[in-house]
Order: sequence, then C-alpha cells, then structure tokens
Amino acid sequence: MAKRERQSDRKVINKRLKQGRGQGRGADYLPYLRVQDVPSQGLVTRVGGWKTGREHHFLSCLECDYFYLLEWSPLVVDIREQYPLDLDETLAIGADLGIRHPTDPRTREPVVMTTDFVNTVRRNIGTIEHARTLKYATDLARPRVMEKFEIERVYWSSRDIDWGIVTEREIDPVLATNIRWLHPYRDAVALAPLTAAAIGKVEATLTPRVVTENLPLRDLTDDCDRQFNLPPGTSLAVARHLLASGRWQVNMRSPIQVPQRLNLIGVAVESTSLREAG
Repeated sequence: MAKRERQSDRKVINKRLKQGRGQGRGADYLPYLRVQDVPSQGLVTRVGGWKTGREHHFLSCLECDYFYLLEWSPLVVDIREQYPLDLDETLAIGADLGIRHPTDPRTREPVVMTTDFVNTVRRNIGTIEHARTLKYATDLARPRVMEKFEIERVYWSSRDIDWGIVTEREIDPVLATNIRWLHPYRDAVALAPLTAAAIGKVEATLTPRVVTENLPLRDLTDDCDRQFNLPPGTSLAVARHLLASGRWQVNMRSPIQVPQRLNLIGVAVESTSLREAG
C-alpha cells in the first residue's frame, strides 16, 4: 500500500471497506488494518494461523503474544484481528458521551476505530463472540485511552457481545514464548522435504529416549540426526512438530529449554505404539 494511505480520510476508508476489510470469517477474513498500513516501529508482525489458515497482522508484541494463547486454546475456533467498528456509530456514541472521537493527526479526519481481536469461542451449546482490546497496564492510567475504550465498550455492549481489556498481566510470558517457538511446526509440511515415513522413524526413536533418558533434548536430537544421516537440526524440528501437534505433551507453563531434559507428561497413543514396537 502506498505510504499516503497510512493517513485516514473518507476516500481511504471507503477503499478499504470495498476491499472487504473487516469482513469474512476464518480464512476469508481480511483485517481492517494490515502491517503495511501503519508506520513500522519494528513491532508489527505477520503470522500464519493454525486455526484460520491465513496470515494474521499484529501491530504490537502484546497482540502477537495474545494471539499465540488463542491459537493454543481448544475453546477458540476463529480469530479476527484489527476488527473495524462502524464509523457513523462510534461518532454517534462519542457525541452522546461527550467524548472526542479519534482522528487522524495529519488529516484531522475521524478514523475507523478497531478492536484488536474478535474471537469465536466454543461453549457447551454453540459458540459466542468475545471482543478484546490489548493494552499495556501503564497505558490504562491515561484518561484519553480510557475515553476511547468507553466508546468501544458501549459499541460492543449494544450488540450484547462480551468486551474486555487484556494487559500483559493476563498473558503468561512463558506460555506465549513456548507457543511461539513451536508455532511454525504445527503442520508436517513445515518439515519438508522430510517424508511422513522419516518423521515416523524420528518420532519412534526419540520418544522412548526422551521419556527414559536424563539427557538434554538437544543431545537426543543431535544423536538422532547422526543416526539417520539427517541435516543438523532436523530432529529438533521434528520434536517441535510433535509438541506443537500435541503428540508430545509437556507443562507449557514451564520453559522449554533445548539444553535441558524435556519432561513429557503425555504421549499420543500412536507414539506409545511406536515405542513399544521399537
């Protein structure tokens, strides 16, 4: 996108809406703001999603960490980031509340407000929507921040959708770090050109050793690479895949350290069968 479109006016807003920004679900959803729409400060990130099969756009490290928790949760079935709120409605809410509506600092035109995440969450019967805004805790002391959040809160309240603020205090940094490390390897395709048969051999070899031997994970995976004449790091990538896919289970709230022993608390049935067959 051209740099000039990082500024907001009605022409840019209409163009984005015509592109389908903020519409769709799952793989078809298009975030209203993408990383190329905002000035880069080294914090913007794009990540391919497990659940949606599309590229997600995040404008802060906090958003990215929260996304990893959503990806790991079995209750979250869809994730829509940078979700746009109807401009005419937020303008009306701001006027009713006596709160100045956010504007573009350059054009002075009203901007489309966005909610950082709208999540579809599984319940016993059907699903519900959650709207969540991400902010560092120290920012909540700023009156202007809370004014804008009040517009957002009223907007979602009128739709009977649960809205809330998430700060870094609600995000387990160890859990987020672990998921970030595993995330690229959820699908076996990330291990290409390794074949399914080769992955199975590595799994069958590593699983009993990880369970029974008091050795660092890196030592075991390096041994496995040598045993099967694989490029260095291949078996470690397989281990990340086994963890990401749930075939190996660990306490995800404890740091996964490659130079240390990996403490498995569960193994998929197929892995157990492979171990016994070996």
